[in-house]
Amino acid sequence: MLAVFQKTVAKSPEGLQTQQEASSLNALKDAFLATHFTSIHPSAVTINLGHSGLISYSVDKQNPLLPRLFAVVDDIFCLFQGHVENVAPLKQQYGLSKTANEVIIVIEAYRTLRDRGPYPADQVVRDLQGKFAFILYDSTTKSTFIAADADGSVPFFWGTDSEENLVLSDDVETVKKGCGKSFAPFPKGCFFTTSGGLRSFEHPFNELKPVPRVDSSGEMCGANFKVDSESKKESGMPRVGSAANWSQHY
Repeated sequence: MLAVFQKTVAKSPEGLQTQQEASSLNALKDAFLATHFTSIHPSAVTINLGHSGLISYSVDKQNPLLPRLFAVVDDIFCLFQGHVENVAPLKQQYGLSKTANEVIIVIEAYRTLRDRGPYPADQVVRDLQGKFAFILYDSTTKSTFIAADADGSVPFFWGTDSEENLVLSDDVETVKKGCGKSFAPFPKGCFFTTSGGLRSFEHPFNELKPVPRVDSSGEMCGANFKVDSESKKESGMPRVGSAANWSQHY
């Protein structure tokens, strides 16, 4: 799976971008990265999100234990990879049909959260028990919601290109192609939203700080984000209609 978001939709956190090489490319220009992704996955389907970016999805070359799923519901697009163990209680919690799968659960959880849901965002992600990574884009509010499980069970990487567009994929070579050395594994146990940036759902009241990464050749290569036990921040995701409505943050 692949997603590229324009920086006004998903601003990459400070520290992820390494000094760019002169040859760095814009991942969105002329659908450069999507074309590369399709060359590796000929069956891939790419969806143009207009000025917001693009998402691309393929079922080939996937781990049968960590399958990829894709769905669109009411202009909410979601790519999901992995497996959730507590599907049955979550379907009951969100009032979904028996045929609903993980990607539909994530969309409904997000929609409940967006429309004045009773739980904070960190609780919604923490309720997903299993091995997973997902990328969600709401075209109505031009907002993203991205997360990975607490153990980092699914290969999931992110980076920023020379134009500060955010690139996400389960294929590290695709991320490197678009971001050069400005990439890293997506932080496990964390989620990212357009309005709130990167947060830990295991430690929602603590800030995350970037720790520069160094590759095998000794060069700077993006950053890992660690929980800062000394700092505190507010919890929760702004609701629609609230003074801090996240749809107003871009």
